[in-house]
Amino acid sequence: MILLPPDLRFALRANAVNRRAADAKDAAFDPVPVLKLFNPLGAATWLATELDEDDDTLFGLADLGFGCPELGSFSLSEIAGVRLPFGLGIERDLAFESRHRLSVWTAWSRRAGSILWAETLLRRLARGEEIGPPPDASGNG
Repeated sequence: MILLPPDLRFALRANAVNRRAADAKDAAFDPVPVLKLFNPLGAATWLATELDEDDDTLFGLADLGFGCPELGSFSLSEIAGVRLPFGLGIERDLAFESRHRLSVWTAWSRRAGSILWAETLLRRLARGEEIGPPPDASGNG
């Protein structure tokens, strides 16, 4: 499976350009994740919003399954190079779409302890289910 097809590569690069423009103006920039990668045999999940000029460094939310999702940069080539049992590797979620910005994903993922649980909570919230108070903007809620 191609982890980063041209349309997603373009969207990620556009977000990187827009971040640099926002940084130059001291403006806030909080894009929606456009790429979700996951370990089909484990809990590791990555949500990416940007791709640097090197075509390898992604920025977004990384969750290796230890209960502490973190914002930061990660390497596409390292993720693509992961070899799992049964000939499997890291996969792209072909159905991933989000209307939630990265800050929302970060806050809910930290509250829930994982991107996967945050995804469940955000779906329930979208359906109008009661899930408790939202986390504060720092993600400490």
